Amino acid sequence: MTEHVWSYKATSGHLQGTDLTGFKVEATDGSVGKVDKHSDEVGDAYLVVDTGAWIFGKEVLMPASTVVSVDPEERKVFVDRTRGQIKDAPEFHRDEHLGDPGYREELGAYYGTGIPFGGRPA
Repeated sequence: MTEHVWSYKATSGHLQGTDLTGFKVEATDGSVGKVDKHSDEVGDAYLVVDTGAWIFGKEVLMPASTVVSVDPEERKVFVDRTRGQIKDAPEFHRDEHLGDPGYREELGAYYGTGIPFGGRPA
């Protein structure tokens, strides 16, 4: 069963209501930054990751389905993407894209789900 791109996987260990702000984000091949903002809303869960100096201060929006596991003791979030995949994601501008369903659809397609924002078939 394919889980919705904007929802945490049941196996991620993420507990709704847990504040992930400040957690380090680890890709499959290294660190990518820290969680600057996140949402736990059902069907609209995501991470905004501040990449710091790694991509010159760029922020990226990652659907919650990319989260493989959360380690609250180490304050780390592990995602199932490489640093390159994250770096090459559609450009994110917080003021323009957080509430934009078209951007969410594009991002969902980029991360390989084919499921647009809102779960409607393409």
